[in-house]
Amino acid sequence: MTHQAPPSFPAAGPDPGRQVAQLREALRLIERIAGRPGAPLPDGALDEAARISAACACALPVVQRRFEALAAETSVWAAAGVEALLAAGEAKPPRAAAARLAAQLDAALIRMAALLR
Repeated sequence: MTHQAPPSFPAAGPDPGRQVAQLREALRLIERIAGRPGAPLPDGALDEAARISAACACALPVVQRRFEALAAETSVWAAAGVEALLAAGEAKPPRAAAARLAAQLDAALIRMAALLR
């Protein structure tokens, strides 16, 4: 008699809606560093997160993997950018660099949403 291990299933990745919400919070922080008033969270922020999670769940597996890869990549470089901005100190914040990072993060969020349409 042989023993076979039960089939293993790939671990589910982080919730797509939560990832987008976290990136939006990072965008608000970066915009404040850039000297812009951080845009208030829209009334539909929770709705957006729920819509993104639902759309990702219904998407083809290839689209889900692309979304996850783009979200992970964006999270990594956004975190590195925020860390660099915060390390620069508050005496003279690097507003131009923060504005550029904010624009790039906003574009990435638009690309992520477009994948799920």
